[in-house]
Order: sequence, then structure tokens, then C-alpha cells
Amino acid sequence: MEDTEAGTTVREYRTEELAEAAGIPVRTLRFYRERKLLPPPRREGRIAWYDEHHLARLRTIAALLERGHTLGGIAELTAAFENGRDVGQLGELLGIGWSEETPVRLTPEALADYFEGEVTPENLAASLDLGYLATDGDAIVHVSRRLLDVSSELVREGVPLAAVLETGRRVREHADAMAALFTELISTHLPQDALPRLRPLAKSVVEAELTMAMDRLLASAQDPSS
Repeated sequence: MEDTEAGTTVREYRTEELAEAAGIPVRTLRFYRERKLLPPPRREGRIAWYDEHHLARLRTIAALLERGHTLGGIAELTAAFENGRDVGQLGELLGIGWSEETPVRLTPEALADYFEGEVTPENLAASLDLGYLATDGDAIVHVSRRLLDVSSELVREGVPLAAVLETGRRVREHADAMAALFTELISTHLPQDALPRLRPLAKSVVEAELTMAMDRLLASAQDPSS
């Protein structure tokens, strides 16, 4: 056990104890450490001390292996997350301070279940770059429950996740332009503090226009003369 500055006690494990808690042989634990799948342990002389974060990582590795991921793929995913943005940067990245979206905390294996076979280092890097995903310790945070549900539904319908992410990038460009139009309209004619109050009106306009645009496209596709 180790006492932190906050006065809380952190459970620590020697190598053999961690392997037993994770249900793996010691040689497997050492192999994972050599492959850099685990963060370095705390050293006290010649003794290596591991904590709950190491145990959580080992359980994640086991869960991802059960889902068909290779150790090489898991190493790439781990590197992508460790080089990605943490959850504290999401607001800065997206410019959100009063967003109505609900973030979702996920384990790596839960993310793999949402997008079975599509959680690749490339897609992960794209999601991190868009700000859809961030890390918070051993957990993953998706910035929006609605976007997560829509993305996973499209993937289940057969749309590649890479195409969903690219479309999301393009939609954001249009969304930024529409937000700028509405903001200009309000700021030109009303006090600045009216914008948060009238934001639902902008959402209604966008939803109505998108619905009518989809109707026009569907009607055009069904019209044999077009």
C-alpha cells in the first residue's frame, strides 16, 4: 500500500501479486511489459510496484484479445491513446463551454463492442483528431452520446467507420458555417446574451431545413424523369 498526498491509500502489487490478480503467468506479465503494453512500474530498489491502473490495463488487454485483437494491434491502440488528447482538452478543442451533449465514459473493450472490427489505430487517431474521443486515466470519453449512438448504428448497418468519421468531419464544416450565420443574425439585431437563450431556434431551423433537403433528394431519386 502507498499513501498519496491526498491521504488516500493506493493498493500496490509486486510482480507475482499483479500476475495472480490478473489471472496470468508472471512470464506473460513480463512479456507485456517488454512489449510496452504496460506503463513502467514504480521502483523501490530492485522491487517493482504496480497499482490498480496496471491491473486495469491487463484486464483490458485480456478483453481485447478475447475479441480478436492481436497484441500488435493492442500496442498500436495503446500508443494512439497515450499520444492523444486527455479529457481536459475536449472543451478547448471543440470550443464548447455550455454544450448540451452528454459525454460517455467507456472502457477500451466497450468501445471495441460498439464498433466491432472497426477500432483500428487509423480510426482511433481520426476520432481523437476530431475530438470525438479523449482519455481520462484508464477510461475513454466520447464527447456525445448522440454521436456515439448514430456512428455505431451506421457501422452496424454496414457503413465503414472511416467513412462515418470523414463524413463527420465534413458535417462539422457545414455546422460551423450555419452556427456562424445564426450567431451573426442574433449579434446584429439583439444583445449578445440572447444567443444562448435563442439557440434552440437555430437547432429547429437546421433540423427543418435538413429534413426538407432529404425529402427533395428522395423525391428526385424516385422521379423517373429526373
